[in-house]
Amino acid sequence: MSKIIPLITSGIAGPLGVLHLPRLWQKASLDAAGKLHPDYPAAGAGYDQMTLDALGIDRDAFLAYIREKKPTYTQCEQWILDQKGGTLDAEAIDAHNAAVVGYNHDDETRKRILEAVGIADTGAILDAINLNNLEDWQDFHAAEIAD
Repeated sequence: MSKIIPLITSGIAGPLGVLHLPRLWQKASLDAAGKLHPDYPAAGAGYDQMTLDALGIDRDAFLAYIREKKPTYTQCEQWILDQKGGTLDAEAIDAHNAAVVGYNHDDETRKRILEAVGIADTGAILDAINLNNLEDWQDFHAAEIAD
């Protein structure tokens, strides 16, 4: 069975307006189903933990919920709302979204990704969202399309 590379970008939010949450849900769900590509963590230390922290959700509780219930995305959002008494801290979500959009990879990571995808490092692409997208798409192509 082929392992799946997640392609939902960190720059996407669902109805709750939380950037990266759809990607975190996808990765955790694929992992729970035994289908996540081994190069991707179900919930890593970067955007994943930033998102859980902004929501005030415990990582282990989130992963256990995903593993046990295998929820749809909207069911996952509802579970989060239920955990938070029906509302989210709007200021925390705004700060989180700004941090996601504003995060840039270090020079070494940027250069590694751009080299791997065949783009010259002109300094035009600095943000982690776009660099991560390029890396995901390259990995997807290599795993699923290329011969």
